[in-house]
Amino acid sequence: MSIDAVSLGQLRAFIAVVDEGSFSSAARALRRTQPAVSESIANLEAQLSVVLFDRTNRYPRLTPEGAVLIADARKVVTALDELRARAKGISGGLEPELIAVVDVFVPIDLVADVAEQFGTAFPSTPLRLYVEALGSAVQPVLEGRAGFGIVGSLPVLPPGLTAERVAEVKVLMVAAANHPLSQYRGVIPAEELVRHTQLVLTDRSHLSDGQQFGVMADSTWRLADLATKHAFLLRGLGWGGMPYHIVKQELEDGRLTELSIQNVPPGGATLTMSAVYRTAEPPGPAGRWMIERLKHCAQNGE
Repeated sequence: MSIDAVSLGQLRAFIAVVDEGSFSSAARALRRTQPAVSESIANLEAQLSVVLFDRTNRYPRLTPEGAVLIADARKVVTALDELRARAKGISGGLEPELIAVVDVFVPIDLVADVAEQFGTAFPSTPLRLYVEALGSAVQPVLEGRAGFGIVGSLPVLPPGLTAERVAEVKVLMVAAANHPLSQYRGVIPAEELVRHTQLVLTDRSHLSDGQQFGVMADSTWRLADLATKHAFLLRGLGWGGMPYHIVKQELEDGRLTELSIQNVPPGGATLTMSAVYRTAEPPGPAGRWMIERLKHCAQNGE
């Protein structure tokens, strides 16, 4: 006999005997007759040229070789079950993989909570998430490399996209407690702001070329990610806008100060985060589920 003739049924029988402790119990679990299970195991042993069970006692015990091969059998059966589930989902319209882009301004705890629930709801669908800013959160969607994006830091969207409101994020203008702007009394006028370096996120795409979003100073340092901007703010290297959920602790500790700036409401401006996708290619079942779940969790504070 050839190892190529090993069947899924034989492997399931092998696993059932190990898990149930006997051939008769395995037969009941598999809804087969005991002779049929015994025959499956005997054929498997012949095909593998390995004795899997010691049958000298009342109950079968794994041989050393069987103890090694049971782990492989479980892997094969699990992989085949996942393949079957994924194929069934794809044939029913489920995405073979969910790829999404998340704006750096979206609370990562919200994304992590929904991702955890996604793993339970769609166990056979791989999830790939990118965290980007400005146009870089939209470009993969435009190019078809991502099914949807959750974006907000790019105010103007290119044509051909549909946007659905998902959540709102408060954005405050802040500086380190020892920064000169933090010592300013009253509303800070524009002529004072331009004297100090503003820390600004840079766009790694070309979607915002020639556009300025929230830039108020003549001198700017452009940073590629929000974590770097956060660290630079704490060092007093400049001032700039940050999502409230990221700087809340430093504001409470007094390490950062909210700046009072003309045309910026106290407590921060509201930035709407939207689910964005190609109008001609809306998200499939997994993507739609994630968008709706993000909306629900954001609105209910879950």
